[in-house]
Amino acid sequence: MKNAQGRDNKTEGFSLIETLVGVALVAIAMLGLAQLMILSIANNTQADRMSSATFLARQQIEQLRLLTIDELNAQVGVPIDEQLDLNLDGVLDYRRITLLQTSGISFQAQVMIFAAEQMNESVGNLTGDPQKYRVRANITSIISR
Repeated sequence: MKNAQGRDNKTEGFSLIETLVGVALVAIAMLGLAQLMILSIANNTQADRMSSATFLARQQIEQLRLLTIDELNAQVGVPIDEQLDLNLDGVLDYRRITLLQTSGISFQAQVMIFAAEQMNESVGNLTGDPQKYRVRANITSIISR
């Protein structure tokens, strides 16, 4: 049947069910994207922590390279245990433990960086089994004079 303007009286557009199905499909797609976004943020955070830990370890190695032979000898066998607050917000971010050993005319420096969760653990436990305590960076270098 045609109306006064000569058009059919068919209803045009989408039905309620078609609209709900479309909204449901869009919602499912958005949930998938949200999960991907959360995973991406977690991976970026992990990469940032690893990068910071590596930087802190390398920084300590460079500081040790600037020391004289007498200053290095004074540090041999005495672990340097530092608690670091990187952004000065009053919250400790990392724990850096430096071990220095001598072998003849050279020194072996080992720097281990641990997360803040390891602040209460003893130095002996951390250096004895760093993987158990999830060491963030473990860098060893030879310093010769």
